[in-house]
Amino acid sequence: MTAAGKVPPAKVLVLGAGVAGLAAIQTAKNMGAIVRAYDVRPVVKEQVESLGGQFLKVDYQEDGSGSGGYAKEMSDGYKAAEAKLMLEQAADADIIITTALIPNRPAPKLVSKEMIDGMKRGSVIVDLAAENGGNTVLTKKDDTFVTPNGVAILGYTDLVSRLPTTASNLFGNNVAKFLLSIGPTTQPAKDQYAIDYADDAVRGMLVVHDGSLTYPAPPYAPPEPPAKPAASLAPPKEVPQWKKFAADATKLSVLAAVLTGLGRAATPELSVLLTTFALSCLAGYQAVLGVPPALHSPLMSVTNAVSGLTAVGAMLLLPAQSFALKGTAQILGAAALVASAINIAGGFLVTKKMLQLFKRPTDPKEYYSLYALPAAVLLGGLAYVQRAGSMYGHTVVGLASGVACISAIGGLGKQSTARLGNTIGVVGVLFGLCATLGAQLAAGATAAGVKQLAALIGAGAAIGLGVASRVGPTELPQTVAGFHSLVGGAAVATAIGEYLLRMSAGHMTPLAAAAIYAATFLGGITVTGSIVAFGKLNGSLSGVPKALPLRDVWNFGALALNAAALALLVANPSGALGLKLLGFATASSFFLGAHVASGIGGADMPVVITCLNSASGWALCAEGFMLSSTLLIMVGALIGSSGAVLTDDMCQAMNRNILDVVLAPTPTGGSGGPAKDYGAWTAIEASALAAEMLDAKSVVIVPGYGLAVAKAQYAIAEIASMLTKRGVKVSFGIHPVAGRMPGQLNVLLAEAGVPYDLVYEMEEVNEQLPGADVALVVGASDTVNSDAEDDPTSAIAGMPVVQVWKANKVVVLKRSMGSVGYAGVDNPVFYNENTEILLGDAKASCDALRGAIAAAVGVPVAA
Repeated sequence: MTAAGKVPPAKVLVLGAGVAGLAAIQTAKNMGAIVRAYDVRPVVKEQVESLGGQFLKVDYQEDGSGSGGYAKEMSDGYKAAEAKLMLEQAADADIIITTALIPNRPAPKLVSKEMIDGMKRGSVIVDLAAENGGNTVLTKKDDTFVTPNGVAILGYTDLVSRLPTTASNLFGNNVAKFLLSIGPTTQPAKDQYAIDYADDAVRGMLVVHDGSLTYPAPPYAPPEPPAKPAASLAPPKEVPQWKKFAADATKLSVLAAVLTGLGRAATPELSVLLTTFALSCLAGYQAVLGVPPALHSPLMSVTNAVSGLTAVGAMLLLPAQSFALKGTAQILGAAALVASAINIAGGFLVTKKMLQLFKRPTDPKEYYSLYALPAAVLLGGLAYVQRAGSMYGHTVVGLASGVACISAIGGLGKQSTARLGNTIGVVGVLFGLCATLGAQLAAGATAAGVKQLAALIGAGAAIGLGVASRVGPTELPQTVAGFHSLVGGAAVATAIGEYLLRMSAGHMTPLAAAAIYAATFLGGITVTGSIVAFGKLNGSLSGVPKALPLRDVWNFGALALNAAALALLVANPSGALGLKLLGFATASSFFLGAHVASGIGGADMPVVITCLNSASGWALCAEGFMLSSTLLIMVGALIGSSGAVLTDDMCQAMNRNILDVVLAPTPTGGSGGPAKDYGAWTAIEASALAAEMLDAKSVVIVPGYGLAVAKAQYAIAEIASMLTKRGVKVSFGIHPVAGRMPGQLNVLLAEAGVPYDLVYEMEEVNEQLPGADVALVVGASDTVNSDAEDDPTSAIAGMPVVQVWKANKVVVLKRSMGSVGYAGVDNPVFYNENTEILLGDAKASCDALRGAIAAAVGVPVAA
């Protein structure tokens, strides 16, 4: 490697691993070449590898060891297999050194004309067996022969005697160039010998000149350093410790005031519901804290499926004694039930597919189907007690449903129980639906009503399973966003339907009115926000933030008007005014969801997804207050708090808070401040990178969203596998916001077969990077940007990042040097002395690297 760039190492093929061959292997390896060797005697394999070479093996069972340590002549079958191997290797080699000899016989022909014709122009063959006829068919004894395709074949038998002359010529040339470099070539007078005293290197080594002692040279006086510019920013002031406690005390005071207000208006029924709500929030918070980042994608998927319990409210709107639908409320209930069923079936299938990717061949067999027995016992018991005349058996099953849904999230706390957690989640939702059906049967539902429920749920489930079966891990984020919109739509339809039903029955209360408005508003935001998120993640909409002028005025104005409308509805919870207010809530929430999501750039999509996940839970919780259902409050608070925790995790990973994301989103491709000139960067080819990785002892791979877009996870997985088999320690480092939703890259790597115990979180991999020989960055920029730690004026200052620059060597796979990350800032790591850039599409670059490593280790790679 020089200042002009880096030249890939030569590829040397040594044929014959006797004394001469082993000497050639060691010499070529010491000079930095990639060395492969072949011999018919398998016993020399260990000697070749001990010198750093790769031993090539013919796919044919025959031992070529002969007497006296020499090789014997091989069978025709072996020779055919050998010829095939040699043809492949010759085409890739730059230099072939042949040393194969058999006592009292002509040298075996190892290099055919077909092999020579396939070699690259400029390649060289050194035939050390030329004395006995040579190992190539074109060798000319004591001569050099150049083939028509530019391959030089050296057949000298006196190479040993030629080397002193060659070495003397080279040394003499170096001395002459040295003498010329110390003055004559830099002086104005030509053809005169002179010493250049102005050359610091020459002056430093000059000892005597014209009889005078000139050593030591005067000390070097470095130029004056440029004056440092005045600091543009004052150093950040440390926040006094008391202010942190004061901030917490203020938040707790607000909470105390809210609780006091609720206590003033509380009824026995509201007190029970609030107790359930508070305990469920705490349970959800604690359960989610135990879920590792690698399982955040399955966590969001399973909570999304559980939020399909909006079906409970939809079921209560439908006619219990008739198959036919009558009235707007029942039509809204049917639509909500179908949407909820799509979400439930599709969500659990997507979760199952994701978790199946993490399963290893060595994991014990699982018999989750046996858990159908206790579920059947509970549901059978419900049927029995209902027939026996009990009116409250369904409440116990409802309690079991809530406990199972909480346990489902708890099961996702580790890989060994994650699939069990998904199974428990399915059972929990099933219990919830059956408990609701039991309540309807206890209230007088008939077979016709049950058939209608079964038909609607069956239709929705069929659609959900069909959609989920076609979804791959790369499409996971937009799929989750799409399912969120269904939950939001179901919440809106159920809330309006419930309002219509209560109005007709005259059972409207202020609590129910407030809950209906909240469910409508939260559901509406979830609908359009999820649709916009789906469009951005799917590429149907631009990732650039777009919003109306005075964006925040529109957003806060909509919030203020909805707060006023809510107060008006609670004060006058019945009549035509209520329908108008709910219509306003629906329209304004649709606008607010779309406007807020459109104004947020692609870099903040992980936060948007988690916020929508949380909003769907709070909408379900509001539905629970609307129906006085402890089950829906329990599950809704569980999902809402789960999404809130994930949102906070994503914000911390970007060193931002939720208000920053909503009010000051990061622009996609925007400017991160004045452009900086980081200097030149160093390019590298796939073959040279393959050599570096094979020579390394430890390699850390840091994937980004570019890997997901290019679908390069399979090539990366094969690269990791080949390196591991060669004894290289390989690990992966995942930044929390590297994908477009939490845990997406973990799922992609699992899909490609990367064992999850090789994948580390950001904090864990940062501890490994100082000892890593190579850090390979694939499609990431902001998440590996050192300015986050070094430049307080950067747009990403303070953001936790993967510290790849601490590795001995950094190689970045990047589409072009003109592109920047989502934050719109360049990355100084790309210009460091220890960084090299492999330009190109991530998939194409990974495929090229995979092919180069496979060729180096002699492993065939499927196209």
